[in-house]
Amino acid sequence: MSNLPQSPQPSDIPSLSSNATPSGPALSYVKLAMRNMVRKRGTSIKHFILTTVGLLGFLIGISYLTR
Repeated sequence: MSNLPQSPQPSDIPSLSSNATPSGPALSYVKLAMRNMVRKRGTSIKHFILTTVGLLGFLIGISYLTR
């Protein structure tokens, strides 16, 4: 059996509404973005790969045109 943490349920994730609970500090946008990246792992990896390939293609294309 794996010791990986279970993904949080939607009811466990606080919303960004203006009705933040006064008992605890509101989560920052960075923490919410990190949590969303972990929950949507496949999409994040796909976007990272597309960005990397696009940037490499751009740099190689520019170096080819300016040789």
